Amino acid sequence: MAHLLEQRIIADTVRWLERAVIGLNLCPFARSPHAKARIRYVVSQAIEESELKDQLEQELLLLQSCDTEQTETTLLICPDVLNDFLDFNDFLNRADQLVRKTKLEGVIQIASFHPGYRFADVSEDDVSNCTNRSPYPILHLLREQSVQRAIEAVPNPDAIYQANIKTLRQLGRKGWLALNVGPSADSSS
Repeated sequence: MAHLLEQRIIADTVRWLERAVIGLNLCPFARSPHAKARIRYVVSQAIEESELKDQLEQELLLLQSCDTEQTETTLLICPDVLNDFLDFNDFLNRADQLVRKTKLEGVIQIASFHPGYRFADVSEDDVSNCTNRSPYPILHLLREQSVQRAIEAVPNPDAIYQANIKTLRQLGRKGWLALNVGPSADSSS
């Protein structure tokens, strides 16, 4: 993958993070690691699930060994694999198995984002799906201790999900599209 293409994919991801995730306050915990430049952005060159699984294992071990003050979390961006949401969703089970295999259960967890993300209980075009829609498939590696600290700092963490749905329904489909948080036209690989 050309370096320029990789930089565009990262720029698309940062734009999504700043405009949607942080800008709409979909995740109140994202602002601090972003502001402190503690997010590691990795563009996977994998085109097969097996390659992605190997890279995911490397990234899990790397995050676990990194100083939190330097790298708090990792976004593993997967532009060329798992573009079908159902395949991506199936892969998440294997990703969780990998967390257990590497003995990182309780240390690192994986959150997921996808351009076609769909909650089981809503239609595909429901704007509430956008809470987890990103420009590319993304595996978000989070340190459990960071998640725990963030949850303890919020009076009612369960209310975040409902607030996100309310925000997106008020924003509407046109408002979401106006955020321009998809992939750049020149970032397709």
